[in-house]
Amino acid sequence: MKFKLLVVMTEDELTDKAIETARAHGATGCSVITNVRGEGLKPAQTFLGLTVTGQRDIVLFLVEEHHSREIMESIARACGFDTKPGAGVVFQIDIDDAIGLHEQITVIEQEISEEDL
Repeated sequence: MKFKLLVVMTEDELTDKAIETARAHGATGCSVITNVRGEGLKPAQTFLGLTVTGQRDIVLFLVEEHHSREIMESIARACGFDTKPGAGVVFQIDIDDAIGLHEQITVIEQEISEEDL
């Protein structure tokens, strides 16, 4: 079984929406890294030396490769990544190997066998 790592970098208030959307489209879990800082085309505004930007999160999903594009597009649509500047970005990375996914692989294999029926 092959996997992709989906990396979602988004505004704090969109993190739960991204997770719910990913789960609804086949993701079996995630890891959230909170309180990260990002900068887009325009540098962040500062006030008295403090950056005036909202909190951002990084959400990592290790998903089966056949579901990865659908999950990625669903997150982008639900969170408005293409319509709201600065809302976030999602991309995928190939995973060559992974250990510790036995439970997730069992669930994915059951879902695939149910789809074949």
